[in-house]
Amino acid sequence: QVQLVESGGGLVQAGGSLRLSCAASGSIFSINAMGWYRQVPGKQRELVAAIITSGNTTNYANSVKGRFAISRDNAKNTVYLQMNSLKPEDTAVYYCNADLTTLGGTRYVNCWGQGTQVTVSS
Repeated sequence: QVQLVESGGGLVQAGGSLRLSCAASGSIFSINAMGWYRQVPGKQRELVAAIITSGNTTNYANSVKGRFAISRDNAKNTVYLQMNSLKPEDTAVYYCNADLTTLGGTRYVNCWGQGTQVTVSS
């Protein structure tokens, strides 16, 4: 009953910026945390950034610290990822993730979006 939809991916040259959005909709009771992961073919999906509702705590992969920023609009159940100083190695499919509880009381630790492609050219 819950859906995560990513948007904002595309093609950008190295050094450029991109802003990803992920909107959660459906029978949501609460969201404990939201985050962004990325994956390239043949590799494991990796955490890029996460934000925890309690305390608004953020966490970033070392490779993106100082370049990416995660934020949330709780009223819209939306999480954003501002990506600056993009590098070719940032090229991947970016997935939105949420730890949420539905109105029916079901806890989903890993609720995933369908992903959005980010391609950085050199």
